[in-house]
Amino acid sequence: QDGPAAPAKPARRPRTAKKKVTLPRTTRKSLADNESWRSARLFPVPALKSDRERETRATSVVLSVMAQVPEFGRRLTAGFGAPAGRMETFTEVTLPHGESPRRPDGVVRVERAGKLWTALVETKTNGNALKPDQVQAYMDIAARRGYEAVITLSNDVALDGSPLVDVRIDGRRKHKVALWHLSWAEVVHQAQMLIRHEGVGNAAHAWLLQELLHYLQHENSGCHGFQNMGAAWVPVRRGIDDETLCQGDARALEVIENWERLVRQVCLRLGGELGQKVLPVQRARRGSDPGVRRAELADHLCEQGRLNAEIRIEGTPGVLAITADLRTGKLRTSIEVPSAEPGYPLSRVKRLIRRLAEAPADLHIETLVDGPGAGPRGTLERLRPEPADIVPKDGAQITGFRLSLFKGMGSGRGSAETGFIRSVDEAVDRFHAQVVAQVEAPAPRRSRSEEPTG
Repeated sequence: QDGPAAPAKPARRPRTAKKKVTLPRTTRKSLADNESWRSARLFPVPALKSDRERETRATSVVLSVMAQVPEFGRRLTAGFGAPAGRMETFTEVTLPHGESPRRPDGVVRVERAGKLWTALVETKTNGNALKPDQVQAYMDIAARRGYEAVITLSNDVALDGSPLVDVRIDGRRKHKVALWHLSWAEVVHQAQMLIRHEGVGNAAHAWLLQELLHYLQHENSGCHGFQNMGAAWVPVRRGIDDETLCQGDARALEVIENWERLVRQVCLRLGGELGQKVLPVQRARRGSDPGVRRAELADHLCEQGRLNAEIRIEGTPGVLAITADLRTGKLRTSIEVPSAEPGYPLSRVKRLIRRLAEAPADLHIETLVDGPGAGPRGTLERLRPEPADIVPKDGAQITGFRLSLFKGMGSGRGSAETGFIRSVDEAVDRFHAQVVAQVEAPAPRRSRSEEPTG
């Protein structure tokens, strides 16, 4: 006699990836009686008064969220060689260093397969500069204790080949310590990418990151990224105005470096808002030295009085160019749109103008032609009723169109309402929202009877 039948195994359910949580695009309607009611915040900032308070609070807030939200902690440490593993973070740790113990602002420790990865963290807020002697001491302590890295975190943006802090590396030591830099703008960028575009593991983590973003972007936090074009900004502008700025002037090189920092920060901010890769374009020979490239750009600034940059936005048909003309005080944002569509020249012009239906009337459109010479140009306001005005009269082949907006440039070196940094941010935001986004969108379809015949 056969024994009892074995119970049938339940059918295995297909494995599916856990759904990621992102924040909704529109916020819920508030339950407050009026706008004077302020939401309770996990990380309050109104009472912050001194730089020391800001640094201590900012370090503790960021490190605690890194430990509690694994995706966020991993984002900020992966590029520094940290393994993926259990992370713990600490603040105000006292470490022996000769006769005077040192207290780095924070410590990050990651455990993976029984091994520890450790980094000391030095933080600055409110535009304060990193102190070389402090960072040097932490590098020496990390080397003696077998730690892997020292991470500096400040408003400044690091550049290739131009370290923010010069430190001595003792080549006799067997254990090598890496020095890395993180800007507050990068911290904000990674938080935005996770909660607005890519998602995190659960709703509580998304809320934590939202509170972190609110804290970092509050005016009292001191964590606003690069906000000052430096002491050389005003003398260089004056030298360009009165034509006394000479090639080889060290102040021009300082302005070029700060301009590069500003462009990198614009890319981080725009990329975080769009959820797309936004990167600066470097027009230089592969393998060329960054210092040599910046010296050449500084000479061009002395000669032409202009700062130039290009940024590439993922999914955009062209490169967004930014030109700051220090002689005229004008900012120009532009993009070249290729014209590979079939059809008569006038048809292609009309399709472009239809796509720009919501663009500003003062948008400049220039026709790019195959061969020497420039094509016709005009403002959108004038071309809407007369699109044929930018069709080449000599029958030259249209290769594309250059779209440009101009605005006045702030004179101050900082990010105040009248500052240069604020004016660059506003110019890029306006150009992307009102021009680039419309060029990306498909043109409204028209019936065949509306198409021109030539």
